[in-house]
Amino acid sequence: MPASDPSLRPRSVLFAPGNRADLIAKLPRSGPDAVVIDLEDAVPGTPEAKAAARPVARDAARELIAAAPHLAVFVRVNAPHSPFFGDDLAVLTPELAGVVVPKLESAADVRRVREALAARGLDLPLLAGLETGAGVWNAREILADEGVHWAYFGAEDYTTDLGGSRTPGNLEVLYARSHVALAARLTGVHALDIVVTALNDAATFRADAAQGRALGYGGKLCIHPAQVALAHDYFGPTDAEAERARRLLDAAHEAALAGHGAFSFEGQMVDEPMLAKARAILHAREQTK
Repeated sequence: MPASDPSLRPRSVLFAPGNRADLIAKLPRSGPDAVVIDLEDAVPGTPEAKAAARPVARDAARELIAAAPHLAVFVRVNAPHSPFFGDDLAVLTPELAGVVVPKLESAADVRRVREALAARGLDLPLLAGLETGAGVWNAREILADEGVHWAYFGAEDYTTDLGGSRTPGNLEVLYARSHVALAARLTGVHALDIVVTALNDAATFRADAAQGRALGYGGKLCIHPAQVALAHDYFGPTDAEAERARRLLDAAHEAALAGHGAFSFEGQMVDEPMLAKARAILHAREQTK
């Protein structure tokens, strides 16, 4: 799939700091579906540090796109209401798969970002970050903008904004996490699940990914290369799921040829939602090959 194709539905999105060209060059090694060169959280929040990171990120992005033309490469700019946003836009080029915009809080924010991109002659699709109380509350109107093709929920910033705290069970973000997944489903946007900050804890990542998939997320943000393979274990159809979907659709075809409107499959009565899910599984499987 070309890196610029907005129909990309990544299982894994791996981040690297925008000021570390050495780490950016290594991003493809773990096989992520998409990568993000980060000018926001991964770069210190001083004007000097942000300014120094921009030429590094711009040059590294160009080199990465040339070296891995089939990899979806994004750049995350700072939030549109931050003092760094305007200057960050100079890093963006048409060759990118899209731009990650954190802490969007309204449809007006999205329009402002798209206008700023257009003023620079850019028409990049947006990966919207919903990570504040206002952003979660207004998720559906934000994601309804035609320029938004992907979204992520940011649990760390969300709990900070609300004055809460993170817990191992994620109960404090269950409502917001579910709300973003639902808004993404209603607007046709691919939703990416929260980061896991425990870098060397595969069990924690697996438990968190299982929660995210159960809530309806289609992929996960990764902040360490080792997390990529773990994300692929949970997002996107497994071999067993794909095989079962094929058998179900074959059975449906045989039933239709025999003139049967209703039939059973492996002890279950089959209805149209089951068939739609099977078709979606095979479609997703084809995209990840």
